[in-house]
Amino acid sequence: MKSTSPRHSTWPKLGVETGVIAVLVLLLAALVTHLRANRRERAAAADFPPEGQFLDVQGTRMHAVVAGSGPDVVLIHGSSGSVRDFTFSLMPALAKHYRVIAIDRPGMGWSDLHQGGETLAIQARLLQATAEALGASKPIVVGQSYGGAVALAWALDFPQNIAALVTISAPSHPWTTGLGAYYTVLSHPLGQAVAVPLLTAFAPDQKVNAEVEAVFRPQPAPTGYARHFAPALSLRRRSMRANARMRRGLHSEIAEMVPRYNEISVPVEIIHGTEDVTVLAGIHSAKLADDIEGANMTLLPGIGHMPHHVAMPDVIAAINRAAERAALRGAGK
Repeated sequence: MKSTSPRHSTWPKLGVETGVIAVLVLLLAALVTHLRANRRERAAAADFPPEGQFLDVQGTRMHAVVAGSGPDVVLIHGSSGSVRDFTFSLMPALAKHYRVIAIDRPGMGWSDLHQGGETLAIQARLLQATAEALGASKPIVVGQSYGGAVALAWALDFPQNIAALVTISAPSHPWTTGLGAYYTVLSHPLGQAVAVPLLTAFAPDQKVNAEVEAVFRPQPAPTGYARHFAPALSLRRRSMRANARMRRGLHSEIAEMVPRYNEISVPVEIIHGTEDVTVLAGIHSAKLADDIEGANMTLLPGIGHMPHHVAMPDVIAAINRAAERAALRGAGK
């Protein structure tokens, strides 16, 4: 007698086997990604060690570079950055006439994450405390791009601990274009768990360098900048995750600050390039100049998002004006 067993009776077993194989493949891929990400992070740390000193500030280890002598100037870097953006050229130039303090924002560069959060207000508080620990109780505060928003939070929350404010290509007002696909993915819990490690492990150096060049458009990046800037440090998993979370919260945090801008009473210098397509001058700096009484805005024709490199004399001139307006002795001399 022929068997009456269904011919497809082995399918459940095959399905289980296929599922097991798929899980094993995923685990192997995760292991390879983890190991490669670890290797690239170790290489970045070895190639680009801390340039400055560490301070324990309110339970968070902060990294700062100090150079020069004179009135105190604090430099705050932008998204996906570190103090290395300033130590390339601006900081050495300013150090001829100022005592310059460049600080890695929490979670970026060599500063640790702050466990209480990554808001503009928390970052401003940690940066102000770091500067004060270094003897700068009332500095000129200079912020570029995202760092400009942190500088605005500093001016609002610590008005007694700032002599003047200089914003460079800074977001200051709400915009309508949304977060964008990149930060939408990377700030999502699934993106933080999957996409971030994949980028750390496999992002091609050529693509990363091309992104650095794109930030400078329409100007080219200065020769040697991409290497000095060390984007490999910003590609570390903890920095990418922190940066994405910061960018996700930026819009709402700025919207909360806007009604308070009229509280800022220190001298304010605003610098922005007319060809900046990353942070549009008309949406941000032009409105900021209207909102802060006595603010002085300088628009740089034809300049993109990085005037502190491609139009450095104009940026230094703005810092000198801020120092003079704040009556800081020996400024720019």
